[in-house]
Amino acid sequence: MPTVRGSDAGSKKRYAGLVGQDKILFKGLETVRSDWSPLAREFQQVLYRNIFLDLPYEDYVKQVVADLQDGKYEPELVLRKRLRRKLKDYVKNVPPHVQAARKADAIRTERGLPRQYESGGWIEYYMTVSGPEPRQYRQSPIDYDFYIDKQLAPIADSILVFKSSSTSEILNKQMGLF
Repeated sequence: MPTVRGSDAGSKKRYAGLVGQDKILFKGLETVRSDWSPLAREFQQVLYRNIFLDLPYEDYVKQVVADLQDGKYEPELVLRKRLRRKLKDYVKNVPPHVQAARKADAIRTERGLPRQYESGGWIEYYMTVSGPEPRQYRQSPIDYDFYIDKQLAPIADSILVFKSSSTSEILNKQMGLF
């Protein structure tokens, strides 16, 4: 059972378990949430399967990160989130999906197109080196470090703790002294 982020306590509504010989049941984890990238969800399923079935997992983690940095997963990096309020109602806290929606509507206005997200809806966006950008109007390079640090590492670290390992340990290219 993964712990609550930033705590040692277990989370009651977030768990994964092996059912039968090879089926893994996920409850409340990233793989069943629509606001995580398809790459993160697939990564979690394969990593947990490898660990539950005592299959090698370190090379898998290294390969996914290397392929991500090589740009092989661009379509699987799209983040999708629902705008639950009107764009103008987000004042104090402006989350990434709202920033992307505002950028999309600004571009659409410049091009003489109607605003698409003014009253809510679903937005698909990438995290880029310039912040969140709408999928259909992305101009900046993708921020691969964001996807490694905020999508893959938290997923891996939540299960690797049971193997006395971590993402940084697996990805560290330096050899340890001891």
